[in-house]
Amino acid sequence: MKKEITITCSGGALSPTGANFLVQGFEKTFLVDCGLLQGSKMAEESNWKPFSYDPKQVDVLFVTHAHLDHIGLIPKLIFDGFSGKIVSTHATKDIAKVMLEDTASILANSESGKPFHLEEMYSPKILHKLFSLWKTVDYHEKYQVCKDLSVEAFDAGHVLGSSMFVFEYKQQKFVFTGDLGNSPSPLLKDTEKLPDDIEYMLIESVYGDRNHESKEGRRGILKSVLLQNYHRGGVLMVPIFSLERTQEFLYEFNELIESGEVPTMPVFLDSPLAIKVTQIFKKYTHLLKDTVQKDIMEGDNIFKFPGLKETETAQESKSIVRKPNPKVILAGAGMSTGGRIVHHEKEYLSDKNNTLLITGFQTPSSLGRMIEEGAKTILLGEQTIPVRAHIEAVKGYSGHKDSDGLVQFVSDSSKKLKKVFVAMGEMKSSLFLAQRIKEELGVPSFVPQPGEVIKISLND
Repeated sequence: MKKEITITCSGGALSPTGANFLVQGFEKTFLVDCGLLQGSKMAEESNWKPFSYDPKQVDVLFVTHAHLDHIGLIPKLIFDGFSGKIVSTHATKDIAKVMLEDTASILANSESGKPFHLEEMYSPKILHKLFSLWKTVDYHEKYQVCKDLSVEAFDAGHVLGSSMFVFEYKQQKFVFTGDLGNSPSPLLKDTEKLPDDIEYMLIESVYGDRNHESKEGRRGILKSVLLQNYHRGGVLMVPIFSLERTQEFLYEFNELIESGEVPTMPVFLDSPLAIKVTQIFKKYTHLLKDTVQKDIMEGDNIFKFPGLKETETAQESKSIVRKPNPKVILAGAGMSTGGRIVHHEKEYLSDKNNTLLITGFQTPSSLGRMIEEGAKTILLGEQTIPVRAHIEAVKGYSGHKDSDGLVQFVSDSSKKLKKVFVAMGEMKSSLFLAQRIKEELGVPSFVPQPGEVIKISLND
């Protein structure tokens, strides 16, 4: 007898953001991730539409990691009636707490349309209820979802605490990968290999159609950009993600400056959120790769170096402009969609001696994508800013596997794979990866549409 399971792509199909997958057919109904759509005004406005399902009927939410495009709509889920359990690793819960506390202010500064009850939706009362429902698991600790269905978290290597969730029903396994890390990372352990008896896989595809530069070259590119900016006497702006990318760059700056490869210069960490997340990294050093743990054991403060200044308050941030060049500013948001980096771009983008360094994926229609694609002018508020600064990019620090990495990941798990569902990427990325998986691995692969209901059959 066959048991038919459905997976509804309520978010995350043909989109690199807004992951939200509903699984039905077992005794309990569950979600994997509940994230914000990001990148454009239209995408952000769609966040406030009703969910395509009744949150009251959902029993469990599994959270792969704490990026906003995977957790940002959990308060809305609670506000709309969800009262089940939320499950993740310990680190994901801790990071999610500071990320969600910061979310309301991000949304309040957004130009997108917002529901009148936004402040209530992201209120301390809702967040308190949210975290009272949140349960934590260790990697490889089996969690019983319901009769005959268990789940096990594997290290995805994407950000601190990130998980792939392997569900097992009567010895049949299917996996939601979440986002997969670009191993080897400067800080994190490599993405774990999955069991070789996975039958169904839903995989991300942010970089499904392209590859990164070599990981060996990324530190060299960063060093070169730092030195060029130093010798020009300029300002190096780095729009940076508070989770993972900030900590990777602090670690690399630590290595480059303390070794003398790069001169000491003022480096401003201008992000209260990134400062808080960095403190959480210090709590979970056992999740970092062995070489980094060795550095810590030998007494290296891996996130601290000469010249570093944390500017937590708005007043400290504004004072950066008075500090002499050359200098470096690490500030959110990573796609220049808001936050303090926008103020620095307004101040410094028009000067040809300055540099803006793009460090990761920029969603379509985001300000970061416009700059990356060569915009000569940009609109910041009501002010038109000419882009005369040097625009550089280092993609080897991406937190996502590239096309070759994703194919290799599927290949390592392909012994019993019946089908791969390719999601969490732009259309061209998802389609390209699905075609590669079919042609190179001979595994049937499929790109679901937004809202599409996927059906899988298990033996009952």
